[in-house]
Amino acid sequence: MEEMKSSATEGPSLAGKRGTFTGSFGFVLAAAGSAIGLGNLWRFPYLAAKDGGGLFLLVYLVLVLTFGFALLTTEVTLGRKTRQGPLTAYGKINKRWGFLGVLACLVPVIILPYYCAIGGWVLKYLATFLTFGGADAAQDGFFTGHITSFAEPIVWMIVFLGVSAVVVYRGVNKGIETTSRILMPILLVLIVGISIFALTLSYTDAQGVTRTGLEGLAVYVIPDFSGITLQQFLVVLTDATGQLFFSISVAMGIMVAYGSYARSDSNLMQSINRIEFFDTLAAMLAGLMIVPAVFVFMGVEGMGAGPGLMFVSLPKVFAAMGAAGPIVGLLFFLLVTFAAITSAVSIMEAIVSSIIDKFKLSRKKSVIITAMWALIAGLIVCLGYNVFYFELTLPNGAVAQILDVMDYASNNLFMPLLALLTCILFGWVVKPKVIIDEVEQGGKFKFQRRHLYVIMMKFVCPVLLAILLLQSLGLFTL
Repeated sequence: MEEMKSSATEGPSLAGKRGTFTGSFGFVLAAAGSAIGLGNLWRFPYLAAKDGGGLFLLVYLVLVLTFGFALLTTEVTLGRKTRQGPLTAYGKINKRWGFLGVLACLVPVIILPYYCAIGGWVLKYLATFLTFGGADAAQDGFFTGHITSFAEPIVWMIVFLGVSAVVVYRGVNKGIETTSRILMPILLVLIVGISIFALTLSYTDAQGVTRTGLEGLAVYVIPDFSGITLQQFLVVLTDATGQLFFSISVAMGIMVAYGSYARSDSNLMQSINRIEFFDTLAAMLAGLMIVPAVFVFMGVEGMGAGPGLMFVSLPKVFAAMGAAGPIVGLLFFLLVTFAAITSAVSIMEAIVSSIIDKFKLSRKKSVIITAMWALIAGLIVCLGYNVFYFELTLPNGAVAQILDVMDYASNNLFMPLLALLTCILFGWVVKPKVIIDEVEQGGKFKFQRRHLYVIMMKFVCPVLLAILLLQSLGLFTL
């Protein structure tokens, strides 16, 4: 793959100086690293198990190649065309729609603090398995005991934030790209290795029922159409659509920021196709790694654990594996740590690039401002399980604390709203030609799926996103 020299200053660059990825490979790895995060590792397997295994996978794959492709192409191309972070990019296309930049920057501003808090939880589990405490992690109350304690979650959150900030401070090439080049191959090797191991598992429960990893694989990949109704199919469709936000990191400002660092003479469609491939492969392997293992030791019921899957159910699975459990658990949480860092870096970079472009500050000052915000808000998130504890019922019926409220606001409200308005802007206001022309570069490159892109941006994506938004607001129930 062709490698190109960077044309910009490295590390803490002066205001107005922008880095570029050294080539398409670095860009693809950084974008894939952003997408392979905590949401993908627990949310994708959980939804796949909940929504009929193979049926969810089938719907998801179709959506990746249509819905996800359209949004990913728009955001990456917007970034490269404007050479701006998300805060200012939309205004460069149409001044009246510049408010979308505020919304695009608001999403990572909300996500970063609570993502660092969760990243701290991951580091706590990694440290626990490193010190041979896997059996303790499997005990009832271990997770709750950690997040409700006062000092420890804060300490781990600060460590996680510090690591992420150092990577972003080092810049596009020495920081983001270099880290992605190191961590992503390790991440994929760990995912593949644990996935293969999960398929070899076998366990006989107290009732004498024996379950194997291959049976778990069948639950995961074979579509279950038995008794499927239109309403159930629509649930699968909306779940898969919502998952795409996590799987390809759209509607977070991230792909706009990363697109702004793409080379002006690079083949965008080639890069976008590769990002789609790696993101989808990682998401499906995450399911292959987790679903068979949980099925073997906890049955179908164990796969419905939702957010608690990673921190509550999986440690119990590792404990049940016997001698191999501590090693597999350590490797798993090492994998999750790498995934969390690459994602946190991308979220932070979306904010930092916006500050640099809007206020002409240096990277150093922009990183310090962003890190201070994440630290202050992250402290509040950590204290949301003790000092600031409350229970609030959200419009979707979930009972929430501070972290849940921030997650709901960013993922259930602002992200689908941003994506919907982006479709209206590029589908109907400035028209798809703006994106198509930038991709094709005067006929230099081919825009594969060009007609599909137009149809998705003008008609299909807005409808799906409107349904998602209404559902999140509790105004539409399937």
